[in-house]
Order: sequence, then C-alpha cells, then structure tokens
Amino acid sequence: MSKTRGIQDFVLEVKFYREQDGRWLADIPALPGVTAYGRTKKQACAAAQALALRLIADRLEHGEAVPGELQVSFVAA
Repeated sequence: MSKTRGIQDFVLEVKFYREQDGRWLADIPALPGVTAYGRTKKQACAAAQALALRLIADRLEHGEAVPGELQVSFVAA
C-alpha cells in the first residue's frame, strides 16, 4: 500500500462487547465518547463509525484537528 504525500493516517480500532441482553456495543477508544449500540455487531460497528466520522468532521470545522488531507481507516478488533 503506497502512501500519498501529505496524507495522515488515522487507524481507529473498534472494540466490541456483548451486553447481557444480547445487544452489541462498539467502542472506539481513541475517540472518547464514541460508543454505539446495535442489535447486531454489524449495526453497532456502522453506528460507531458514523459517529466517529461526525466527530472528526466537527473537529475539522472548529480547527481542532491537524489541517490537511486525512485518510481514515477502521479496524475491527
């Protein structure tokens, strides 16, 4: 995989937990507060990824993230 000059990689690990009631919880430890539930592991993962992207976008809009191009990857653990 080649790296493009000027692009920073954010690899966000998604951790999963199963609640006693059967629901799945997806958590992204690198982004505090990015935790989402789903009836299935896939639904929880999708919800957490969407929330993470919203958080990153909000930070970019408010100048809180490093400027420049970003490449975001999610790794399910």
